[in-house]
Amino acid sequence: MGALEEESFTLPFSSASDAEFDAVVGYLEDIIMGDEFPLLQRNFMDTYYQKFEDTEENKLTYTSLLFFGVFFLRAYISLVENYIEEQLLERIPGFNMAAFTATLQHHNDEVAGDIFDMLLTLMDFLAFKEMFLDYRAEKEGQGLDLSSGLVVTSLYKSSSVPASHSNLQH
Repeated sequence: MGALEEESFTLPFSSASDAEFDAVVGYLEDIIMGDEFPLLQRNFMDTYYQKFEDTEENKLTYTSLLFFGVFFLRAYISLVENYIEEQLLERIPGFNMAAFTATLQHHNDEVAGDIFDMLLTLMDFLAFKEMFLDYRAEKEGQGLDLSSGLVVTSLYKSSSVPASHSNLQH
């Protein structure tokens, strides 16, 4: 009559390559969220952020802009990829960046947001440029200001403060 049905919980099968991919992503997250990577990235952006403007056509001709943009992107890719590969090789002897990149294309929906955003700056010039524009706005004090949306309201109205709270004497 009232027999309880047994629930079955099964874990999806995970291959060795999936486990390896997950381990690399975990290490990658540790590297990106560590102390050295943001410093490396900030130093690069400090050097070049003034070259980027939030317009379709900058002071330079479009061809020059494209050339310099690609130059900065390639320099950034080289810097970041070399750093990440060096860090991953320390953690995973025999790590192969080319193999991981190929695997990443099949697992891109499984990568955490921060890691995906950083990887996107390595593959997409517009994401790369947007990173620089955000950094420039922050450096020049033009970042998003949420202070105008804050309202402070007292819990007590001045006439309704209980006597015990207005005259605290022991």
